[in-house]
Amino acid sequence: MSGHGHGHQSEAEATAMFEPPSWDERYSGPDKVWSGQPNPQLVAEVTGLTPGTALDVGCGEGGDVIWLAQQGWKVTGADFSSNGLTRAARHAEQAGVADSVDFWQVDARAFAAEGRTFDLVTSHFLHPPDGGMVEVTRRLAGAVAPGGHLLVVGHAPSEVFTQLSASHRKAMFVAEELLPGLPENFEPVVVEQRPRTAVREGVTVEIADSTLLARRTS
Repeated sequence: MSGHGHGHQSEAEATAMFEPPSWDERYSGPDKVWSGQPNPQLVAEVTGLTPGTALDVGCGEGGDVIWLAQQGWKVTGADFSSNGLTRAARHAEQAGVADSVDFWQVDARAFAAEGRTFDLVTSHFLHPPDGGMVEVTRRLAGAVAPGGHLLVVGHAPSEVFTQLSASHRKAMFVAEELLPGLPENFEPVVVEQRPRTAVREGVTVEIADSTLLARRTS
């Protein structure tokens, strides 16, 4: 729902990257799109938690889903791309964790928990357009069980991303901007931008992960 891996696009091409058909196309090729490694802030925040049930929204090819399952979690991976979910299921099978995972095709912008709750709800680098991550955060919070955690991580605005379209830059956020999306029965635990090195087009750059971790208190 972002397109942060693509530079030098027209605005029309960039806008298309917010929708499922573009991601289905991206996931239709023979090669992996992502590394398959878990996102670093997920590892940092979840390692100390007692495994339970988890929901990963925007799971893509399933790297975080597989890592969580390997740590003992029962995981549901959710994404709006059917091709992405097909890949994630295949990768889970290859990793030997298929019995610990299931998948759910859903658009985060219209996500509804439908009575299901999870001990952990996580979303990494989901960037709906026009500041929509606040509303997505509110929707995701509705799936967190009492005492459970919500972890939302995204790209902080940075000069590193100047080659991206205006719509993609506008979709980025700092963690504090998501706080209005938390219901009253949530307590913020981490609200910060965490520096990280990444490789962009063969160049190592400094970026920041906007990181919001909150716990449902009741």
